[in-house]
Amino acid sequence: MTPGDMTPGEKQPPVVLACGEVRTCLLPALQALDSRAAAQLLGLRADERVLLSERPNLYGRSPDTLTGVDCPLPSADGARIRAVGTVAARASLTEGRVLQSSAYFRVPAAGPDHRRPWGHYLVRPATVEPFGKLPYEAVAQGLLNGGRHGELDIGLIADNLLTRLLRHPLLDQRPPLKSRPTRLRWVALPTERDEGPSIERFTLAEDELRTVRLRVPPGTPAGEIAVLCDDLALHDWLLTTVVRILDGIRLGAAEPPARPRPRTGEDRPAVVTALRPAVDHLLHLWMPRARVAHGLAPLWETLEDRPGFTRQWRTLVQRIRDQLALHAIPPPHREAELTT
Repeated sequence: MTPGDMTPGEKQPPVVLACGEVRTCLLPALQALDSRAAAQLLGLRADERVLLSERPNLYGRSPDTLTGVDCPLPSADGARIRAVGTVAARASLTEGRVLQSSAYFRVPAAGPDHRRPWGHYLVRPATVEPFGKLPYEAVAQGLLNGGRHGELDIGLIADNLLTRLLRHPLLDQRPPLKSRPTRLRWVALPTERDEGPSIERFTLAEDELRTVRLRVPPGTPAGEIAVLCDDLALHDWLLTTVVRILDGIRLGAAEPPARPRPRTGEDRPAVVTALRPAVDHLLHLWMPRARVAHGLAPLWETLEDRPGFTRQWRTLVQRIRDQLALHAIPPPHREAELTT
């Protein structure tokens, strides 16, 4: 939450709030995109290149785009706080398979009592300045709750970017498995002096919505917080999707009787057919903290302790492997083992 550039002689108020929203979904393409295709998909600006990396996994991130806003901020106590500035939005693609769009901004403790020229806001990207003093606790809760009509809707900015990307001609609209998108809405407030970052609350809400309230050391860049929350959203989506795959099949159900016939590669049990896409496209994506800033990486330890993200993931992966191993045994041999 670093303050924006200052004009000569101007004292910039400290940033007391950062917030954002992330959309996560399966890329609607039968084949994962390679790095060249990912760069085409994520090329949102002609003047800035897409960030690509292959270690520890294939990852691409678009340059930030800015959206100008002039509207009230959501507030839990109903106060009307007008704010003006820019919201940053970006998109990322992990292993050519999982697409995310996110939007975020930061807010200083106070702003001018009148609107300034747009040039003032453009040199302060991803910063929204309030008119007067900011009631940051009420605004933080209002953002997590979701704004009312006419108030700043950061999720809409992220959603518009995702919709634009999903219409790209590179995508054949043939996803290899069924899944649902998720939303993660987050706010970050500063810690007390010398305290480390912490997750105050992580909530699974309705309609695929997750909310996260963070505390981060003063001076933490909003972009780094956004990367952390993208990472949380990615791994939460993976957990949610694999749980739904397992819930959607009848594990252990007997195969319907059929006439004896030679088994072929296409003649698989229904369980194997349902689980195969998860193995091919999802199981290798689990890599928490791969790109999270060092100062924020300890926040993952909280999630590993409770609710235990990786512990739950390993249990799900083992269930899938057990089912595939079980159904790899020919039915007569399987019945013989069960009756001995």
